[in-house]
Amino acid sequence: MNKNFPIIIILIALSLLGIIFIQFSWINSMALVKKEQLRHQVTDATNVVGEELNDIKGSIVHLGKGPFLKQNDFSLEMLRPTTVASRLTSAQLYEKIKKAFISNGLLNTHFEFALASTTSWDMIGYWERQSPNFARLFNDTLNSFYSQYPIVSPAGSLAESLAPNEMLIIVVADTKSVTLKSLFWQIITAIIFTTIIFAAFFLTVMTMLRQKKLSEIKNDFINNMTHEFKTPLATISLAVDSIKNEKVLGDKEKMKYFSEIIREENQRMNRQVEVILKAALLEKKKVELTLRSIQGHQVIMSIADKFSLQLSHKKGKIELYFNASNDLIEADDIHFQGVLSNLLDNAIKYSKENLPPLIKITTSNKVNNLVIRIEDNGIGMNRENVKKVFEKFYRAHTGNIHNVKGFGLGLSYVKTIILAHGGYIKVDSILGKGSVFTLEIPNKKVKNNLMRVE
Repeated sequence: MNKNFPIIIILIALSLLGIIFIQFSWINSMALVKKEQLRHQVTDATNVVGEELNDIKGSIVHLGKGPFLKQNDFSLEMLRPTTVASRLTSAQLYEKIKKAFISNGLLNTHFEFALASTTSWDMIGYWERQSPNFARLFNDTLNSFYSQYPIVSPAGSLAESLAPNEMLIIVVADTKSVTLKSLFWQIITAIIFTTIIFAAFFLTVMTMLRQKKLSEIKNDFINNMTHEFKTPLATISLAVDSIKNEKVLGDKEKMKYFSEIIREENQRMNRQVEVILKAALLEKKKVELTLRSIQGHQVIMSIADKFSLQLSHKKGKIELYFNASNDLIEADDIHFQGVLSNLLDNAIKYSKENLPPLIKITTSNKVNNLVIRIEDNGIGMNRENVKKVFEKFYRAHTGNIHNVKGFGLGLSYVKTIILAHGGYIKVDSILGKGSVFTLEIPNKKVKNNLMRVE
């Protein structure tokens, strides 16, 4: 798993980048196709309008102030040159172009237009008609494009040789924006699926990291459990072998001594099994609390007495500072004692070799909670350990050194029990200086006699 993990991450990352590249290429190709399609649609619309203007130009001439006549209704001597611009206003031109745009699928496409006289097909004479923003868009070749159509009289018509040349020019603004709008749903779909792929990639990596961590925890747990059971089993085995000795069999004192060793090691193994079973029950949330009124100070003194002998061997001591005016709590006596025992046991376990352990237990009240502060002068923890100290099976890595025994279940148990009581726990620690565990347990509510603590 550890060897293949980087390779798997690289392969997944490359696959993800490949999919994103393909999607980007597909969208880019679609944008080019849409842009070309837009140009063809605009050109087709321009041709439709241009052909209509050609018909208008070939069928009308101007006779003084009189009506517009067909070429068979008057003589050549009475004709004067005429243009499309003289027949149509800008508004009329706009309507014709708008109609052509709609018929070619360009309903919401913004455009500007102009009608110009020309001296030749590539030279503009002057602008006869133009929309308000035509000049700006016509000169902005980067963000717009134009289509043009020469307005000529049909061959053989009366106006063929009389009317000047004209040019219809239609400009479409911001073709990139128009193209992107036409691809809106395709782009949104691509973004959604890319996000899903990213999420799947993230979840896959997180799951693999979690599995890697669980594998490490499992290995650490098995190593610790093997060590914890191997020691008492070896001791029992030696004691049994000693009892078989004929000299020991005839000595009652030695028999009693070795029998006591077997009993103590057996109890030690039973305690380890109970710890593991208790952790399994907590995982399944099958632990039931038996709540009753407890004087917190009495429980703390009782637990402190139990550890006094263990501390005396290391020339250490426990200092108690009962500053809480209300130490009455509603808790499970057995589990509450287990919480305090675990915290004091850890404070002693992780004490410094060259410094006698000093444990200070201070109580106070905060709102309606009993606050218990347990401070030690031990080896402390770094930030990484502080973050993970309440995780099940977690222990600071010390290689193969087993100078501190346990499965890494104690503090996980402590946090679970405190939270089950509706309380709160936190830890502050400085590497090399010691740790401070602060727990809060709700005070027992007394009817008609509520205590207010500042």
